[in-house]
Amino acid sequence: MKKVHFPRVILALCFFCATSHGAKMDEVTFQLDWLPGGDKAPLYVAIGKGFFKEQNIKVKISHGKGSSDSLTKLGVGIADLGYADLSSLLAAKAREPLAVSAIMSVFSKAPHAFFSLKDSGIGSVADVKGKRVATSAFSSSVVFLPLLLNLNNIPEDSIRIMKVDAGALGPMLATGNTDVIISWMTDTVKYQSQVATVGKELHVMPWYDAGLEFYSTVIVGTDKFLNAKPDVAKRFLIAFQKAIEYTWAYPQESADIVHKLVPEVDTQIALDTIINIRSLVYNDASDAHGLGIINSQRLATSWSYVAQSQGFALDAIEPETAINRSFMDAMAPIGIHGEGTTEEFEVENK
Repeated sequence: MKKVHFPRVILALCFFCATSHGAKMDEVTFQLDWLPGGDKAPLYVAIGKGFFKEQNIKVKISHGKGSSDSLTKLGVGIADLGYADLSSLLAAKAREPLAVSAIMSVFSKAPHAFFSLKDSGIGSVADVKGKRVATSAFSSSVVFLPLLLNLNNIPEDSIRIMKVDAGALGPMLATGNTDVIISWMTDTVKYQSQVATVGKELHVMPWYDAGLEFYSTVIVGTDKFLNAKPDVAKRFLIAFQKAIEYTWAYPQESADIVHKLVPEVDTQIALDTIINIRSLVYNDASDAHGLGIINSQRLATSWSYVAQSQGFALDAIEPETAINRSFMDAMAPIGIHGEGTTEEFEVENK
């Protein structure tokens, strides 16, 4: 009897251990740099399509109030990974030690932009000279405005800057109380809707088209988490990159997923945002260096802009110290193809 039942006991124990191990997922707390929306779609797509589950990861998402808030929460260990602006990370590290590192580029071009009305005659950055320009009092774009003006030979005193509440920007443009507003391209859909109420159309002028090229949103992680659980971080990036590719291959489905998981986010707004910000993710920089890869030369340029704009000595930090490159080999293109081909996005944006 012992010879008959002993193997069965062993098999039962092995099955119990295997199923118990499979049931236990690695938990990751992810800190947003703002509220959910179409610009955060890959994170929700990775959850909705089961990409994180494939990697045996369970993700908890926390909302944020900007990059500084995100970095602060990561710095004290409230979250493991999160979104942050690379410029904010570099500036924070230049001020004081911060045990947080960037591991992946999400927006390889910065979303800063001028917005005007199509019939205003303001069609390029050069046309901003002599105009009224409204911006949020707390906008990070304002920090880089002098650099943009200098690159385009526009005297700073040739424009009139008005700092207002962020919620007033769109209405001010729509009603003619300002000629131009400064904001992020992620807000394009909102401003389009606001100016449409008075029968107007929006014109967007990305600052990267006017020479201000640098990294923006990145995925960051606490050094403690990255050192303690490197395999979890790599598996997270594998799932996240798969979700990025899926998001822009299937934008409608991705917008539906965002709405399903976060009902307060309107599906159409999420879809329009996904389409409008494609150039921040897929562009000449991502083509040249690879999706998600932080190129050393472009990183140095990004730091030089941060240093110039915020008064840091160029040698205040070595920008490479803000990057943990040991995870970037996890980011091999998946090659997902769907309705969101480049040609179709170009048509939808016209």
